[in-house]
Amino acid sequence: MSRIGMRPVIIPKTVKVNVGKDVLGIEGPKGKLQFPLGARLSVTVDGNKVKVERSGNARADRAMHGLTRAMIANMVEGVEQGYVKELELVGVGYRAQVSGKKVTLQLGFSHQIEFPIPEGIIIESPKQTQLIIKGIDKQKVGQVAANLRAFFPPEPYKGKGVRYAGEQVRRKAGKAVAK
Repeated sequence: MSRIGMRPVIIPKTVKVNVGKDVLGIEGPKGKLQFPLGARLSVTVDGNKVKVERSGNARADRAMHGLTRAMIANMVEGVEQGYVKELELVGVGYRAQVSGKKVTLQLGFSHQIEFPIPEGIIIESPKQTQLIIKGIDKQKVGQVAANLRAFFPPEPYKGKGVRYAGEQVRRKAGKAVAK
């Protein structure tokens, strides 16, 4: 029994859910999202609740049961409120600039890094050392943040690099002086 899959998803009044034959559409004030449904799962809308049920008890069915319910809950939250990830650039001369549909990063390399902003994502840079990534798709927001962080992950000796806001970087001691 999937504990997550058995719980219904509560739908706010500002969100509409459309269940098709093999696709689920969710529309809210921030936008629209779609999710393909598995053939062995059934999704029903009952008033202001969405319930996910599975036809069998196979391992794959149980896994998809909980996943589908979690994805629907994330989509409902995304179209209603949206998702936000913040990145900090730590290091001398490290900065970011958003211009048009690209982000330009200066991370101590001999060249600038230009990152194209994907469709459905908004990136802001209120300070030169801060990036705010916004969107309605939780997976896409997290992936864009991870891709930007991957250009220069925080290193353990000086702590320089691109890190999530509030991320604690474990520091290592430097080279010991020989006696």
